[in-house]
Amino acid sequence: MRIPDHEIRHSAPIAEVSIEAPARLHFGFVDLSAGARRYGSIGVALETPCTRLRAQRAPQVVAHGPGAPRAAAYAERLRAQLGLHGGVVLHLEQALPEHAGLGAGTQLALAVGTALARLYGLALDARELAHRLERGRRSAIGLGAFEQGGLIVDGGRRAEATNPPPIVARLPLPAAWTWILIFDDRRQGLSGAEESAAFAALAPSAAAEAEALSRLVLMEILPAAAEGDLGAFGAGLTRLQDRVGDYFAPAQGGRRYRSPAVARALAWLREHGAAAVGQSSWGPTGFALAADHAQAETLVRAVAAAVPDAALRYVLSATRNAGAAIHATAAARRSQGAPLSA
Repeated sequence: MRIPDHEIRHSAPIAEVSIEAPARLHFGFVDLSAGARRYGSIGVALETPCTRLRAQRAPQVVAHGPGAPRAAAYAERLRAQLGLHGGVVLHLEQALPEHAGLGAGTQLALAVGTALARLYGLALDARELAHRLERGRRSAIGLGAFEQGGLIVDGGRRAEATNPPPIVARLPLPAAWTWILIFDDRRQGLSGAEESAAFAALAPSAAAEAEALSRLVLMEILPAAAEGDLGAFGAGLTRLQDRVGDYFAPAQGGRRYRSPAVARALAWLREHGAAAVGQSSWGPTGFALAADHAQAETLVRAVAAAVPDAALRYVLSATRNAGAAIHATAAARRSQGAPLSA
């Protein structure tokens, strides 16, 4: 569907758009029963790693760098939907690892879509772009991370809905809290048709389980986040991971973790001072939570020595309490390249 003329902004021509979009951790689904609304998710935006790109208008769609074929496909799809006569050159400087549980596809889609909208003066926000590119159909955590960051809860979706679920809660987390990410590049999480088949094979959860998880999110995790109570937040999050992991165990070959090596590292961290441990989405990326950067560094050194595995990578990240960073530069003929507000 083309954009109506009244929805096209006739602002100063844009020469270049640069975007930095955050990764996200997906902590799990709240309601997997066959109720009026299904799924419901909780997760958090991360400062590190991220997707970073620059874009300029061009006659055709061209993409360079990590994730270039997927980025070009998103741009071509939007170009066709909107009836654009021009294209875009995408310079991908950094991309999230795919199928690792960090929301790589959604962040890339929203970054490409936002760049195209800014370059062509189109009144398309992130939610509309997600709908057009079929992102966020089960969970809106990636969309919330792109729009506003922080700790995010979405309200699930109605059975007949195709739009991303609504964001129903968003809170900043203390800047000192530090996430330890554990990567195992030998494995990948489920995605695409394999992910859809896994969901289809799982029986709906009991309504009582959805009620227990909802209480855990509403009355334990969110209040602890609002009060900056690391102990209560971490304990609630780990319990949520345990229960959600039990539900998904038949689909991923174990109670919680896609990677046995990540599982061993997280078991050690759980016993030696991490406030929370878990797996993001289908993994294989695991996470642990520390009070601050210094404690996180200490824990990483200790776990790497206690549970040695040269293939595991540890990355530290603060919570990103803001959405994607978007910078547009006006065409030189109008403003000598002066930055425009995002």
